[in-house]
Amino acid sequence: MKERIVILGGGESGIGAAILAKIKGYNVFLSDNGIISSNHKQILRARTIEFEEGQHNTELILSASEIVKSPGIPDDIPLILNAKEKKIPVISEIEFAIRHSKAKIIGITGTNGKTTTTLLTYHILQENGLKVGLAGNIGFSLARQVAEDDKNYFVVELSSFQLDGMHKSRLHTAILLNITPDHLNRYENDFQKYVNSKFRIIRNMRREDHFIYNELDETIVGYLDHLNSNVGKQPISLKKSEKSIAYKAEKNLMFKDGENLKRIPNKYLPLPGKHNMINTMAAVQVAINIGIDWDGILSALKTFENAPHRLEYVGRIKEVDFYNDSKATNVDAVWYALESFENPIVLIIGGIDKGNDYTQIDEMVANKVKAIVALGIDNSKIERHFKTYITDITTTDSVFNAVEIAFSKAADNDVVLLSPACASFDLFKNYEERGDRFKEAVYALKEKFENNLRMMT
Repeated sequence: MKERIVILGGGESGIGAAILAKIKGYNVFLSDNGIISSNHKQILRARTIEFEEGQHNTELILSASEIVKSPGIPDDIPLILNAKEKKIPVISEIEFAIRHSKAKIIGITGTNGKTTTTLLTYHILQENGLKVGLAGNIGFSLARQVAEDDKNYFVVELSSFQLDGMHKSRLHTAILLNITPDHLNRYENDFQKYVNSKFRIIRNMRREDHFIYNELDETIVGYLDHLNSNVGKQPISLKKSEKSIAYKAEKNLMFKDGENLKRIPNKYLPLPGKHNMINTMAAVQVAINIGIDWDGILSALKTFENAPHRLEYVGRIKEVDFYNDSKATNVDAVWYALESFENPIVLIIGGIDKGNDYTQIDEMVANKVKAIVALGIDNSKIERHFKTYITDITTTDSVFNAVEIAFSKAADNDVVLLSPACASFDLFKNYEERGDRFKEAVYALKEKFENNLRMMT
């Protein structure tokens, strides 16, 4: 009798898990409490995979020998608790995919910087001819790729929710960039539980595997001091230490490659900011571990373009530069964004506050920000907090107004930075739409400004 697998969630990860399970000969049933997209339903029907939508049939689900759960479904809902009471294993799509893949898995996590580091690592490997896939929170699910075209390597962005469903998976390389408070509502507002989740990334790793981590992150180092693990540790840092395998020198990033010391001049780095130096060090260290030629690494760095909405350069109006950092949905991410610029900043911030502690960026804002434009339906908390040391604060619920106001407050060589620190759902569907509308507003203002110039000449 075929083993029965139930997939919870009909999004990309659930569809991928269903495809893989069907190919591997399982008896597959997919259940989604919401509505499954027409494209995904077409895929399920084409592969004769049973499914339901708009409900969870408890009897059908709890008849499973194993449940593959979407990371968006909390672990504490009654259905999942019932499954665990019945000793039905509940795993993530990532865990299920790794079980059936021959690839070496490079897993990347951290509160901030995951996507950038994942994309850069993938880019370096791909540009150097490796058979490599990109998965996790990016593109097609890992399970779908394993089912349709397994690789020699997968670079996988891993959220804490995905890590929570990983139990027996072994990664060959793990990267942990940083840990700061985020998503605590899923962890009973207990930061330590969130930290524990992030450290699941090195679970089951062996001495010959590589754990690349930020040596200056106190939370990471504090946890490691009490961790009994034989995994091969590779600390990277913005300051040189005896342990650092990669570190920032005055004008270079330095890498220890056996007895050799290799360098990347800062002017060749693909992304601005010290936080992106850590991201770059992590990606390059992966390539060194694999044995990629140094010239090949440097060549790949020159052609890298980051994902949208992450310190994305939008353009220049007059002598003012505009940057879209809409993905910065927590305060820590805003700190990194502000740290990236030397010129004065007009900061566009706001949205749905997630219990933000803005004191984390007080010093950075005081030293670098000349004016704030609060963009949201309720901007009162932002006004109350920053008015003690920023006298120029304007509020609006229109992104087009926000861009025009910010431009009016900027002088030559200033930066207008959208880095919200908040969720986007008060005015937009998601951070992508917020970033896209911001770019549209900048382009519209640029056209208006240039038209006015033409009329004057």
